[in-house]
Amino acid sequence: MSANSPTRTLSVIIPALNEEGNLAGAVRTVLDAIGDRFTDYELLIFDDGSTDSTGKIADELAACNPHIRVSHNPGNKGFGYNYGRGVELAQMEYVTWFPGDNEAPGEGLRAILEAVGSADIVVGYVSNPHVRRFGRRFISASYVGLLNLLFGLRLRYYNGPSVHPRKLLLTVPMHTRGFGCLAATLVRLLRSGNGYVEVPYATGIRQHGGTKAFMVKNIVSVLGAIARLFWEVRVRDRHKYPGASQRTELQT
Repeated sequence: MSANSPTRTLSVIIPALNEEGNLAGAVRTVLDAIGDRFTDYELLIFDDGSTDSTGKIADELAACNPHIRVSHNPGNKGFGYNYGRGVELAQMEYVTWFPGDNEAPGEGLRAILEAVGSADIVVGYVSNPHVRRFGRRFISASYVGLLNLLFGLRLRYYNGPSVHPRKLLLTVPMHTRGFGCLAATLVRLLRSGNGYVEVPYATGIRQHGGTKAFMVKNIVSVLGAIARLFWEVRVRDRHKYPGASQRTELQT
């Protein structure tokens, strides 16, 4: 166990929709990244209404490792539902998530986990966006720029794996069911005055299938979530979100 994290425990939420070719690799990536950095851990896999063998593979993984728990959704509930439900079910001190498509390499997750404790919240950001297609890079950059402008923040990325103390996550509402839940959670917590550190990670290339984040229904869901979040944070409940977050520089 690492000397700088003697008593920390970690819950990792792994949403998976039709990821039969990626899920086992994602679990291996997470387990390798956790290593001896935490005294205890759990992996919460959500089979989000998959129509392939994802659910069967998840159950097999859980049968081989008592630290893995599996939830089978009767239908596709969306990323935000799985994340919020994972926070509710989590039993450890810190909570993060990892994509069931295994897109984020283990070195990046290890760096993010290594930074736990250096600030209230550890925020991962993609350090090599050039490996992605131009359209995806453009949408991602526009999304980040819009959120920073609307909420007076200066994050590099909102949708990467971040690590939060579970007690903080339980203080904010999690009504957003789509991918916008990650940004909504960060905005609420940072505007509430919690400190953060940003950690770079290199994104990988999917081995099977394509990303689901940029489906039309997900983009519409995210835009609606941003509008509702702006009304809450900047208008209706602005007294709750003074925006005095403290940024910590990553020690290298």
